[in-house]
Amino acid sequence: MAQGPAPAPAGRLLPAGPPRPQVVALVGALRVRLPVAQSRVTAIGYHSAGPDAIAIHPLGTQANQGAIHRLAHKLFGTGDGGLRYYGISGGQGPATGELDVGAAAGTDVYSPVDGIVLGIAPYVIDGRTYGSRLDIRPDDAPSVVVSLTHLRLDPSLAVGSSVASSTSKVGTVIDFSGVEQQSLARYTQDAGNHVAIQTYSAATTLP
Repeated sequence: MAQGPAPAPAGRLLPAGPPRPQVVALVGALRVRLPVAQSRVTAIGYHSAGPDAIAIHPLGTQANQGAIHRLAHKLFGTGDGGLRYYGISGGQGPATGELDVGAAAGTDVYSPVDGIVLGIAPYVIDGRTYGSRLDIRPDDAPSVVVSLTHLRLDPSLAVGSSVASSTSKVGTVIDFSGVEQQSLARYTQDAGNHVAIQTYSAATTLP
């Protein structure tokens, strides 16, 4: 009989502080850094997020790719062996339109880019609010908006606030286990809670 997810290690419940600066993905020349401490990451996944989302280029090796691709990585040295991520099928738009960084509920979330807070809004699902949506205009790519969801916003933030990658705390991961079936759960030892990162053109009306 298949066993359910095991409880997260107790160490994940202890304060971890900010992450070491680590680039996990690219959007053009924009470097997207890990938003939670390395010791708290349960899994990293990419999936579609709608037709308006800009494709995010993952760094590392896809852990659930086919045998042929795995062999190519081994033979030709492609990919970054230090990072492993999962491709999650389904949805519309680019297959890597959203980056999900798994972490237990309550984990501190830090800005993935240097920039200015462009917008703060409730994150609404089926008419109910679950935390906030945080939109950041990156200093290195002002034509792009980086949006974070699945988090409880840090009360010190306001529109116009400056944030620094891997340094500025922007919130904490919210428990979504009672809200939706989280796709990342199949690759973690918990319910698949995570912080979600999407990127859009600044000229596009954000969803």
